[in-house]
Amino acid sequence: MNETMQEYFRQKLVAWKDELLRDMDTTLQHLQEDTAKAADLSDRASAETDRSVELRTRDRARKLILKIDEAMLRIDQGVYGYCVETGDPIGVKRLQARPIATLSLEAQERHERLEKSQRDD
Repeated sequence: MNETMQEYFRQKLVAWKDELLRDMDTTLQHLQEDTAKAADLSDRASAETDRSVELRTRDRARKLILKIDEAMLRIDQGVYGYCVETGDPIGVKRLQARPIATLSLEAQERHERLEKSQRDD
């Protein structure tokens, strides 16, 4: 992968991370503002459900940010865009769709088939 492509994906990853961080800040502010206790039992249950969903979303974003940081580290190391299992290049279309991909499409499909066969056992 040439330097122009690497820079393109770096900028894509940075923008994605910035968006996730902004969303996490908004969620945190919302959670802090929503600490008022509801008088009605159903309102309280609804608020707890909303809070649980927001916390799960925040946790998913946190994990995604870690993967984005790992992808940027791979760019710095010059191994971004190559499958960690086979060493083959990961297709640009795949990287466009999932910039944090670490497996080529073929390796990912093998991995998913293996997981499915182990679940079926």
